[in-house]
Amino acid sequence: MWSLARRAASKLARSRRFSTAIPGPCIVHKRGADILHDPWFNKDTGFPLTERDRLGLRGLLPPRVISFEQQYDRFMESYRSLEKNTQGQPDNVVALAKWRILNRLHDRNETLYYRVLIDNIKDFAPIIYTPTVGLVCQNYSGLFRRPRGMYFSAKDKGEMMSMIYNWPAQEVDMIVITDGSRILGLGDLGVQGIGIPIGKLDMYVAAAGINPQRILPVMLDVGTNNQKLLQDHLYLGLRQPRLEGEEYLKIIDEFMEAVSKRWPKAIIQFEDFQMKWAFETLQRYRKRFSMFNDDIQGTAGVALAGLLGTVRAQGRPLSDFVNQKIVVVGAGSAGLGVLKMAVQAVSKMSGSSGTAATKIFFLIDKDGLITKERKNLDPAAAPFAKDPSEITGLREGASLVEVVKMVKPHVLLGLSGVGGIFNEEVLKAMSESDSTKPAIFAMSNPTMNAECTAEEAFKHAGEDIVFASGSPFKNVDLGNGKVGHVNQANNMYLFPGIGLGALLSGARIITDGMLQAAAECLASYMTNEEIQQGILYPSINSIRHITAEVGAAVVQAAVAEEVAEGHSEVAPRELEHMSKEETVEYVTSNMWYPVYSPLVHEK
Repeated sequence: MWSLARRAASKLARSRRFSTAIPGPCIVHKRGADILHDPWFNKDTGFPLTERDRLGLRGLLPPRVISFEQQYDRFMESYRSLEKNTQGQPDNVVALAKWRILNRLHDRNETLYYRVLIDNIKDFAPIIYTPTVGLVCQNYSGLFRRPRGMYFSAKDKGEMMSMIYNWPAQEVDMIVITDGSRILGLGDLGVQGIGIPIGKLDMYVAAAGINPQRILPVMLDVGTNNQKLLQDHLYLGLRQPRLEGEEYLKIIDEFMEAVSKRWPKAIIQFEDFQMKWAFETLQRYRKRFSMFNDDIQGTAGVALAGLLGTVRAQGRPLSDFVNQKIVVVGAGSAGLGVLKMAVQAVSKMSGSSGTAATKIFFLIDKDGLITKERKNLDPAAAPFAKDPSEITGLREGASLVEVVKMVKPHVLLGLSGVGGIFNEEVLKAMSESDSTKPAIFAMSNPTMNAECTAEEAFKHAGEDIVFASGSPFKNVDLGNGKVGHVNQANNMYLFPGIGLGALLSGARIITDGMLQAAAECLASYMTNEEIQQGILYPSINSIRHITAEVGAAVVQAAVAEEVAEGHSEVAPRELEHMSKEETVEYVTSNMWYPVYSPLVHEK
C-alpha cells in the first residue's frame, strides 16, 4: 500500500517538475531595480516583456527572455561544473564551495532556489542542512554577506514588541529560533548559530511546502561563553558572557510575547538550546504557545520510529517493543527526549506505569551508567536511573563496554556528541547481543561527532545489524552482493510534518499525542520487505510525500485531542469529518510549490 502511494507521489512530482499551470497574480508594491533586488519576486532574465513594461524593467535586463526551465538547467550546469572543478580538494572546502553557490542563488532568486532544492533534495539537503550547516555556522561571521531572518539581542530588552513589526512579511506561519548555545555537537557558537534556523526553514519549504514568504529564522543573542569567538575581530554578535537565570528568561519571555502578538497562529520551533534551557523553555511555553523543541521532541520521534522499525526487522510484532533492552548513550536534551517518548510508547503498549516502563532502558553519560547512587543526580535523568539492586553485575558509573557486555542489548543508541565512542570493543560486544538483528544508532551530528561510522559498525558488530546515523554515510559493500544499508535517522523526516500538521490543524498547542502520532506514522511508512532488508527510513527523495502523511497524522491527532482550532477557511468540525485519505489530500493541497507568479504592481 505504502509502496503504491510512494510511486504515485513520485509520478506526480515528475509531472510537476516544469508545470505549465499558471498561478494567480501576485501584487507587488515595488518597481524597477527594487524588484530585481528582492529575491522573493526577482525572476532574473525570466521576466516576460509585458511584465518588464508594467514593472519598469525595460532596459534593466538583457533583452532575451530565458524560460524557467532554461534558468534551471543553466544553474545545474554551473553546479555540476563546480563539482568537477573541486574534485580532489578537502571535503570542507568542497562543501563550503557548494554552499556558497546555493546561497548566492538563494540571495538572488528564491523561486528558482527552492525549485532546484526540491528537485535535487537528496544532493542538496546535506549542503543546506546536516552536515554542512555545522561548518557554515562555525565560519558564519566570515561567510556573512547579507542578513536573513531577525536578530533579537540582550541589548533589545523592552523593544521587541516594536522590533517584530520591522519584519516586512504581513503573515508568518513558521518560526525557527535558537540562542546558539549548543549548535549540533559543536557547542556554543553564539550569533553564528543563525545558520541552523535558516537551514531548518529551507527544509520546511522543501519538505513541507511552507511558503518562503511566510517563514522567519530568529537568533536570540544573549551573549556567548566561547572565548575564541569573543576574541575574533570578525565576530558579529554581542561581546559579553551569556545571560543566565531570570535575566535570560526575561529576554525569551519578551520575544515570545511579541511574536505571538503579531502572529498568534505561527508555529514556533526551538532549536539547539543547551540542555538546561531546552527543557526549561519547553515546559515554560508548551501550554501557552503552539511550539515544540526539535532536539527533544523531533529527535525523540525519529528515534522512536527507528526503534519500532528495529522490532519489525527482527520479525517480531510491534508489541514486542516492551521486551527490548535499549542502552542510551548521552543524557542531554536529545537523549532524555528519546527516553521520555519511548517510555510513553512502552506504557501505551503494555498498560504499565511510567516507572515500570523505564526498566528496559539503560542510560549512560560521560560518567558511566546512571544509577540512583549517583551523587548530584540530574533531576531530568532521575526517572531513568537504575536501582543497583535490579542490575546484577553492574555498578554506578559502569563503563559503556561493561554495560553492553552485561546487558547484551537489542539496541545501542548514541546521542552523546562524542565522535568514535562506539569503538571496536563496544561494537564487538554488540555482536553478542540477545537480538538476532541488533541495532546500532549513531545519531550525533555533525559527521565528525558520530559515535561510529557505518563501515566500523558492520565490520565489528557483524553483517546482521541494523544501522542508523544522524549524518549521511554511504551504504557498505559487504561482499557477495550483500549490502549493509545505512539509515539516516534525521529529524528532517519528522519536524516538517509536525510543524505543517500543527499549522493546518490550527493547533493551539502541540501535544505529546500529536508527536507520538507523527513517530508512529513514520514507523509504519516502510514496507515489511524494506524493513527486512534493514531499511528503517524512506529515501529523502520521497520527503514531500512522507511529510504529507506525517502532517495528516498530526492533524488527526490534534482533532482527537481537541486542540485543533481550524486553519484559514477550514473549521475544526470540517477537520473532524475528514477521512485519513482526505486529510492527506488537505495537507498536500496546502503545500507551496515554486513557480513564477505573474506580478502586478500596485501603489
